[in-house]
Amino acid sequence: MAAAVPLALAVPLGVGAAPAYAADSAYVMGYFTESPSGLGDDYGLHLAVSSDGLQWMPLNQNNPVVVPTAGAAGLRDPFIMRKRDGSFVVIATDLKGTDWNRNSQYIHVWDSADLRTFTGYRLLKLHDMTTHSWAPEAFWDAGRGQYGIIYSSVNSSGHHVIMVNYTADFRTVTAPQVFFDPGYDVIDGDLAVGVNGVNYLYYKKDQALVGARSSTLAPGSFTPFSTPVAQGGTEAPTLVRSLTSGTWYLWGDTYTPNGVFYAWQSDNLAAGTWTAVDQRRYTQPLNSKHCTIATITATEYDNLAAHWGRPAWNRLKSYNYPGRYVRHSGFVGRIDPYPFDPYTDARWKLVPGLADSAGVSFQSVNYPARYLRHYSYSLRLDENDGTSAFAADATFLRTAGLADSSWSSFRSYNFPTRYIRHADNLLRIDPVATATELADATFSVGY
Repeated sequence: MAAAVPLALAVPLGVGAAPAYAADSAYVMGYFTESPSGLGDDYGLHLAVSSDGLQWMPLNQNNPVVVPTAGAAGLRDPFIMRKRDGSFVVIATDLKGTDWNRNSQYIHVWDSADLRTFTGYRLLKLHDMTTHSWAPEAFWDAGRGQYGIIYSSVNSSGHHVIMVNYTADFRTVTAPQVFFDPGYDVIDGDLAVGVNGVNYLYYKKDQALVGARSSTLAPGSFTPFSTPVAQGGTEAPTLVRSLTSGTWYLWGDTYTPNGVFYAWQSDNLAAGTWTAVDQRRYTQPLNSKHCTIATITATEYDNLAAHWGRPAWNRLKSYNYPGRYVRHSGFVGRIDPYPFDPYTDARWKLVPGLADSAGVSFQSVNYPARYLRHYSYSLRLDENDGTSAFAADATFLRTAGLADSSWSSFRSYNFPTRYIRHADNLLRIDPVATATELADATFSVGY
């Protein structure tokens, strides 16, 4: 596992056990999955890990690591927190799919020593109101000596507010209280506790992410202050701080278009203003929705990767169109905006080159008898006919990225003056010389 880089992310202050922060150098993300036509919908807990907090590697082949069996038998909006004793607790919305009219007074809860095993699964009742308990998150309130659980619900006036219950063990809770009610609909609260003596609460208002702050954690004490940020309709704020610098990051999950993560950054959380992060710098796990990010140690990272397994496939992202990924459609190679279905069209196995093992060939995951090859300079997905001509057409030499050496480019084996590039979103092999052509021929190999 690589060491954390200066732009890495960390969970907010005050959430985890203090001794863990000195050792933590990596990150775990929890999420559920959805895709545009529902092919990738899965309402269990998914995990991904990252050594820099920006590029994420899904675990367990992007399948769930644990699935609820009670309540709705599905979850949304998971939250992972390291407790004061160093172990983890996972909480989540009791909802499978998008039945927004389902009112559950419960949340799912698991205990975990290491995020490899999950014990003590239970439903935890938060209130008796005829409304829901969406997007639960937890924090340590040192003044009370208890954990707070905040969640989105509807008050007696009929609009969404953020509620809070307090607990010592995530098994019994105090009576619910209104934590934040600015007088209009707010959902998806996310806290950063004890930042230079100030506590920050980010939430969704209308279609944007907005912040409030307070010098205490007392219910009713937060006041809105920040400039809203959004990219389309944006929800599910995740506020995290760099482990090695003063930079803060604000992640958001869009629902117009559905399922795209965006990130903003700020060097001054108190200012309440944010700058968009270049999409080249981060890649979300495939089909991920409403994430939670917590810090972990290097040993925990390695143990999670070993236990759940690394992906047996890759995705390729365009350098100059970083919202687009390489896929096949109608057996034609192209780049398309994420997300799309079938999402499996964008998963590839980079295997030793069919004509030269020093190169690579791109084997389709969902059509494993087919490989990406050039034909009349255009790339298409064809079945391997076993001929030497096919093997040569389907073999490419991976080089340092022509537009960015930290990325990758792919030179044709049998037409070595030509590289894979996109043109009008279609993939082909061409000679490349101009800055635009070099960018067209540059890709990241990730997940």
